[in-house]
Amino acid sequence: MKINNHCLSSAHLVNSPNYDERTDENDISLIVIHCISLPEGQFNTPYIKQLFTNQLKPDSHPSFIDIYHLQVSSHIVILRDGSITQYVPFNKRAWHAGVSEYQGRSKCNDFSIGIELEGTDCSPYTEQQYTQLNAVLQCLVASYPKLTLENVTGHSDIAPGRKTDPGVCFDWDKLPKNLAKIAIE
Repeated sequence: MKINNHCLSSAHLVNSPNYDERTDENDISLIVIHCISLPEGQFNTPYIKQLFTNQLKPDSHPSFIDIYHLQVSSHIVILRDGSITQYVPFNKRAWHAGVSEYQGRSKCNDFSIGIELEGTDCSPYTEQQYTQLNAVLQCLVASYPKLTLENVTGHSDIAPGRKTDPGVCFDWDKLPKNLAKIAIE
């Protein structure tokens, strides 16, 4: 796995219109872990892609009436089988964090990379997802000088009270404490 032109070489690329320029392209210093499933708890559907590309239809599922109009994205999504889709190049600002703050800095979209795991707040993630997440983390830390493994956090930590993902089933102990623990595939 490598990063070329701010995109993962092993990812399937789908262009989301939901991004803009970063205020400082050299200030990529945070990774935010999220989770998503559409409808909630259903996996391997076309709806995440539709949401991130502004093509979600409100009549596809009753829960979509509240979200179909949102303009959101993340940089990448790691599906249950470990496959990765990249929606926004890492040097651009994806719209994933919303109102947020990390270590006294607000507007986390400005300086973070958003990674979505297909899942829910209350269901375990797959081993394939952890394997791919760790490989992605290694690539990101190696490619962006201000990123460290200490600055990997959950959406719930940057938007407490508003967000709960990646949830109680996300096993933070499966993330490396240092790069020596990451196996490159």
